[in-house]
Amino acid sequence: MNAATLIRLTSLSLIVSLGLLSPTYAEGKKVSNPISQAKPKPIDTDKPNTLTPTGTSNNLLSIEGGDRLMKESTEAVSSQNYALAAKKLQEARQVYNQLSSFYQDLNSSFAGIDIRAADTYRKNALTTAQKRDEATYQLALVHRAQNQPELAIPLLVQIIKSQNPTRELGTKAYQQLFELGFVDVPFPRQGKK
Repeated sequence: MNAATLIRLTSLSLIVSLGLLSPTYAEGKKVSNPISQAKPKPIDTDKPNTLTPTGTSNNLLSIEGGDRLMKESTEAVSSQNYALAAKKLQEARQVYNQLSSFYQDLNSSFAGIDIRAADTYRKNALTTAQKRDEATYQLALVHRAQNQPELAIPLLVQIIKSQNPTRELGTKAYQQLFELGFVDVPFPRQGKK
């Protein structure tokens, strides 16, 4: 057998194998396509050519989704369920952090192209970063309530790095470090201008 014939046979057997392994005919059953089962959304007859964003209120990867997790963590703290509170706060931190990163990326993409869009995404990045730091602070407090300073300290340092020690949340985080004995220099210093 020459090389060309061998390549054709190999190609043919590969095509047959792929056809047999196709998910449509796996195990002799036709698998339905989930895309074809999706129900079409009704068209607004008043504005048939206008696209509107889908609602994000049920979407976890949204500011509303992060806010919902924060509310759930507050309820868990109120009932002294610190393990659930810590879980919800960690999830909120992740949501806000991802959102902040995505908005920063969008800001960079629109910079120099559409100033209004870039400015909107910059503001959203700042808002979600602030919310992330607030969730981080609350998580550090939950760890303190559970007598786990080894988990609280790194979070408090992250807040100071992100916020700066002169901003309100940065000052509060530093105060927590001082109370834990991790730092021994009070800030802001009394009497110093």
